[in-house]
Amino acid sequence: MKNNYFFTSESVSEGHPDKICDRISDAVVDLMLKKYPEARVACETMVSTNRTIIAGEYRLPNGINITNDEIEKLVRKTIYDIGYEQEGFHWEKMHFECHLHSQSSDIAIGVDKSGNKDEGAGDQGLMFGYACNETDALMPAPIYYSHKILKELALIRHNDKNSILLPDSKSQISLEYKDGKPVRASSIVVSTQHQKNCSQDDIREIVRETVNKVLPEGWMCPEEEFYVNPTGIFEIGGPDGDAGLTGRKIIVDTYGGASPHGGGAFSGKDPTKVDRSAAYLTRYLAKNVVAAGLALKCTIQIAYAIGVSKPLSLYVNTGGTGKIEDHKIEKILTNLVDMSPRGIREHLKLNKPIYVPTAAYGHFGRIPNEGVEGSFSWEKTDLVETILKEL
Repeated sequence: MKNNYFFTSESVSEGHPDKICDRISDAVVDLMLKKYPEARVACETMVSTNRTIIAGEYRLPNGINITNDEIEKLVRKTIYDIGYEQEGFHWEKMHFECHLHSQSSDIAIGVDKSGNKDEGAGDQGLMFGYACNETDALMPAPIYYSHKILKELALIRHNDKNSILLPDSKSQISLEYKDGKPVRASSIVVSTQHQKNCSQDDIREIVRETVNKVLPEGWMCPEEEFYVNPTGIFEIGGPDGDAGLTGRKIIVDTYGGASPHGGGAFSGKDPTKVDRSAAYLTRYLAKNVVAAGLALKCTIQIAYAIGVSKPLSLYVNTGGTGKIEDHKIEKILTNLVDMSPRGIREHLKLNKPIYVPTAAYGHFGRIPNEGVEGSFSWEKTDLVETILKEL
């Protein structure tokens, strides 16, 4: 194993065009789940210059209805909350289209529970979860600190209406690892949209103070490797600068490239979709394995077939850091949690309107109940005692 190396991860803010779409899609999911906890939703969003379009499928029982006006009001409020009141993208002035329709009956038959058949997975696929001991949140350090920088900049912007910062921003951190542990930042890149005609030096100082606040002491990169708005100007941003789509930032959403990804996006999907719920489960299991001291890092893969409740496979890899063999960890985890789609939802309590807070700054490494009651239940380490007893 390579012990001395450099590794880079990036994050994007809530005002990035793709993240606007993730948040809108998750707001629709939460709206449906408020009306009916067993609602089925798959919502996709696209944004461009003063235009927002949503499309997809949903299913609510007879007697529970949702109107286009209700959805439009929610979408406009979501964009307002992010902070878009710009000439090229304005929550009130933009054109809105809704193309949601009823869920396919073919999909419904495969997923629904009936007779002796348990609820099946909403699609085939493979999902990965990961945890490591690089940070207190048991997340890889590069993505963890990339998120924190942008969250702090967003707080500055939301708390000061006269801030020169605007919603669209990106961060990227390269960390140096020695003996397998991160020791310092070798380079940092932050690009943030800003008000017209403001000083780039002022922006640089705001970002510098934020980075110094976020990083551990002594981790700041050399001055010549500290890049803030390297193009020199970033006035045109958000959907006016680039179109956005739901689900295009899956590596930002997960582990910053430190772990494999199954390919499926999370936002806009109700928890019967294992793309989302099983990715949460594998993170939950991997985090509890590391928190229990069974390994310094842990990757878990799980796979499903559409309409089938039981997982097709479970794979654990501790990268040679495990205190016991990986196959023994697999056996312990199999005995602890029902890994069917229904079992995951019930164990992690996923049939709640808890998804908007996940739409920016990562689905993992967060604090349980951060943003809304019941959110990030998959970040709990409540399996540790049981794992040790099983061991």
